[in-house]
Amino acid sequence: MTERPAELPHPVSIAEWARPQGYSDVMVGTGRVIVTAGMIGWDPRTREFRSPDLVQQVHQTLENVVAAVRAGGGEPGHIVRLTWYIVDRQAYLSRLREIGVAYRSVMGKHYPAMAVVIVAGLVERNALVEIEATAIVP
Repeated sequence: MTERPAELPHPVSIAEWARPQGYSDVMVGTGRVIVTAGMIGWDPRTREFRSPDLVQQVHQTLENVVAAVRAGGGEPGHIVRLTWYIVDRQAYLSRLREIGVAYRSVMGKHYPAMAVVIVAGLVERNALVEIEATAIVP
């Protein structure tokens, strides 16, 4: 008997709710779970920040998240949840369009469940964003 391939993680819509923009309300999947540590926007080899710019740090942070998920055997499309920690709410809101461009350049049009939390600071003094990921690999 041939086993049916496992289904990729996918969003589920809640019929009565407005459609989310740039994220999913619910993701469903079955398989092996990958959980990353909080990733920040530095070069992971040197632990130095290439830029003090929020959008550049978001891009590098997402690159680091994807590298960590790949190290666990997953791909960006397996990511079901991202939790973002941002140190400057106004900077984040005023640059959402640019952040969206940076996001899509790394993640494509894959929009997992997400939360954005505004924090007073991060452990690494120059970090402007930290992102944790959960992925499910079928």
